[in-house]
Amino acid sequence: MKIIAVGMNYPQHNREMGHTGEHPEPVIFLKPDSALLKDSKPFFIPDFSNEIHYETELVVRINRLGKNIAPRFAHRYYDAVTVGIDFTARDLQRRFREQGLPWELSKGFDHSAALGTFVPVSRYKEVQQLGFHLCIDGRQVQQGCTADMLFRIDDLIAYVSRYMTLKIGDLFFTGTPAGVGPVSVGQHLEGYLEGEKLLDLYIR
Repeated sequence: MKIIAVGMNYPQHNREMGHTGEHPEPVIFLKPDSALLKDSKPFFIPDFSNEIHYETELVVRINRLGKNIAPRFAHRYYDAVTVGIDFTARDLQRRFREQGLPWELSKGFDHSAALGTFVPVSRYKEVQQLGFHLCIDGRQVQQGCTADMLFRIDDLIAYVSRYMTLKIGDLFFTGTPAGVGPVSVGQHLEGYLEGEKLLDLYIR
């Protein structure tokens, strides 16, 4: 399986990160399967970064083999969603960007893709109207709604499938809204989708 992640998919997050230009196509990057962090296991801050940020996202699970998928059929290719965290080594990302280098290492390190419990898409009336948020130590720090995405879920699936075959079990991290920030040892992170807690982990 592969983890397909979308960058700069929420306007307010783009502004908070200083990205003012418009992108005519989605910004896509990959994380390796070794980035997965599941089953409420703790996230250990790596020793190569002094600035690990949380980025809360809706995650979509692919359930069919697909290539060159038309947007109108894309909804047939995923069956479950959850809340995830795209942990980012912001200091590394900043340095790589300044040097004009690829920044996959700042995004794809071990356990940088935290996953909550998946729930069926059929539970929700409209996947592009889902609210999600993150609490740290009981305080809400980030909130988003899929209606605010620059590129809709079905369009993302269609776009990526032009370039690479989607396989059963592949995951889409669909982008983060505004409100990202650093984590520190001892914090308790809880992710919610439509008011239901799906993600629960501690920072070590």
